[in-house]
Amino acid sequence: MILQRAIPRLTTARTVLSIPEPSAAPRVLDYFVRNRPRLEPVSPPWAEDFFTEEYWRRRLTVARDEFLADASLRLYVSRPGDDTIVGAISFTQFFRLALQRCILGYSVDAAHEGTGLLREALEAAIVYVFDELGFHRIEANYMPTNERSGNLLRRLGFTVEGYARDYLFLHDRWRDHVLTARTNPAPMNPL
Repeated sequence: MILQRAIPRLTTARTVLSIPEPSAAPRVLDYFVRNRPRLEPVSPPWAEDFFTEEYWRRRLTVARDEFLADASLRLYVSRPGDDTIVGAISFTQFFRLALQRCILGYSVDAAHEGTGLLREALEAAIVYVFDELGFHRIEANYMPTNERSGNLLRRLGFTVEGYARDYLFLHDRWRDHVLTARTNPAPMNPL
């Protein structure tokens, strides 16, 4: 089912979050090329054509279609006045009905790590997911060795709920993850 909703464009003091048009494929590709050495080891295996503009044109088309079908929200982060992609934030695996939950994933350009830029973007995205999309729960998981991500999630109000052995297949093997979640402070009635 396709919903009648506008494609979001969220703006903070230092970030712009959007689901770009497919024509932005070269900019998204550039983000992943620049950050490949640090993202590939902590990502699911990438498609054979991952580093092509055609792949990203398709992915951006799918991202817009999935948003309109209430299946995911895949945002890309840029700076005001600069269309260079500096981060990615995804809310996937939308589950509605009585659960009303999604799963958060994110990454930031190496040049912006530790600047608070990703936190600022995530704060805006989380407000949108709770207030505009009406979710009750956002889950986010991180590898135990990724202390920076764990600290970021704590600062964003996520609570550790458990530990999952061999949780995700990333790059070349199954990896353990710390399970966290944050619930909507003003929950809506889903029915």
